[in-house]
Amino acid sequence: QVQLVESGGGLVQPGGSLTLSCAASGILFSLYDMAWYRQAPGKQRDVVASITRSGSTNYADSVKGRFTISRDNAKNTVGLQMNSLKPEDTAVYSCYGKEVFSDRTFWGQGTQVTVSS
Repeated sequence: QVQLVESGGGLVQPGGSLTLSCAASGILFSLYDMAWYRQAPGKQRDVVASITRSGSTNYADSVKGRFTISRDNAKNTVGLQMNSLKPEDTAVYSCYGKEVFSDRTFWGQGTQVTVSS
């Protein structure tokens, strides 16, 4: 059974930091490109950051310089370090994985991040 389980969300003040983690099971993690998406109320789900199986990264313009995506293939985890958080970063953050050699994709259940004073 494939599972992507996010953790680390919560309430943080503007300017603060949070670290999200996504633990994968049931897949050969090293064969997956991974990404973090977010969806704010009333808005579409957008990609925040992505990391390939080889470690190449990409970021949405809105988070460049503030967020860092990383992966640990030995632990089957992908992380998202979020610094200098803004109220507009408030959203449900979801982990996404796509197998490189197929069309298999998986989503986590999401974790709420709220940035508010």
